[in-house]
Amino acid sequence: MARVGLDKQPSEVAAMFDAVARRYDLTNDVLSLGQDRRWRRQVVRMLAPRAGERVLDLAAGTGTSSSPIAAAAAYVVPCDFSLGMLRVGKRTRTDLAFTGGDATALPFADGSFDAVTISFGLRNTVDPDAALAEMLRVTKAGGRLVVCEFSPPTWAPFRHVYTEYLMRALPALARRVSSAPDAYVYLAESIRAWPDQGVLAERIRLAGWDEVTWRNLSGGIVALHTAVATPPSGANTSS
Repeated sequence: MARVGLDKQPSEVAAMFDAVARRYDLTNDVLSLGQDRRWRRQVVRMLAPRAGERVLDLAAGTGTSSSPIAAAAAYVVPCDFSLGMLRVGKRTRTDLAFTGGDATALPFADGSFDAVTISFGLRNTVDPDAALAEMLRVTKAGGRLVVCEFSPPTWAPFRHVYTEYLMRALPALARRVSSAPDAYVYLAESIRAWPDQGVLAERIRLAGWDEVTWRNLSGGIVALHTAVATPPSGANTSS
């Protein structure tokens, strides 16, 4: 597999995730030192899915992030443009409605979902702003957004240590556990190039979302951004 560049061509990114799919969940657990489980629990807590709600889980991969949402009795649609990831997920999570789709051109009607979430996937889209606009399009007025993404640690000394880990230790660990270790060189580069929490919050606002907030996890290694889809001015939202 050729190295994926930071221009993030969709076909190359999809092929990269196809290649890592077989051991993706295990690799994430090892490289995050188990923190990914905590981060995902916080996503579900912030999303607060309710029974009967329709929730879109973008960049869902093998469905690890979708299962806890389904456990809350919500109807969750795991969506990803890596068919390899979806195939791996379908083998063990047969209760989930896995759907292929590109975040920048979602295959869903306007206002289809009560909530949308994306974990560690916005950074990998070729056009994050278009993806944020698409998420808004498919969300009902008053619906919720939760974005879980890597971010720069807030404490400068820790930020230096973390950058060293990303660029040196992480690729070395990936060679031991991943089915496609070169993908994790791209992972490290893409994390380092990703904007900070405030910049991402502004991009979410510019995409049309309202009530944008964020919360740092693990010293800012990860940030949870939340927002609300408000109705157009003068719209009647009564049922």
